[in-house]
Amino acid sequence: VQLQASGGGLVQAGGSLRLSCAASGGSISTYILGWFRQVPGKEREIVAASSWRSADTYYADSVKGRFTLSKDNAKNTMYLQMNSLKPEDTAVYYCAAQVRGTNTRAGDYDYWGQGTQVTVSS
Repeated sequence: VQLQASGGGLVQAGGSLRLSCAASGGSISTYILGWFRQVPGKEREIVAASSWRSADTYYADSVKGRFTLSKDNAKNTMYLQMNSLKPEDTAVYYCAAQVRGTNTRAGDYDYWGQGTQVTVSS
């Protein structure tokens, strides 16, 4: 499956952005999906991820209550709605998919989008 992330940009603190991850070559309904982010000099970190066998979604503590992962199977697209953005949310955001594994581990993901830059100004 190929993933194409989009929707990043520059926003003021307190603002909102919605990231999109369009999939092709496979149905997102058959994958575990995740959003990660990375800043220079740091490891890629999990932001949010779907689960394999339940409707539960994992959120990192730093984004819980502010970010929402959703999917539109008809459009074969995953989204990350980001509200109440903070300067520390500034990073390159990546979407990813895996067939089966631990949904919070970057190394378990098989497919990655190209990343989209999110910059939050104070």
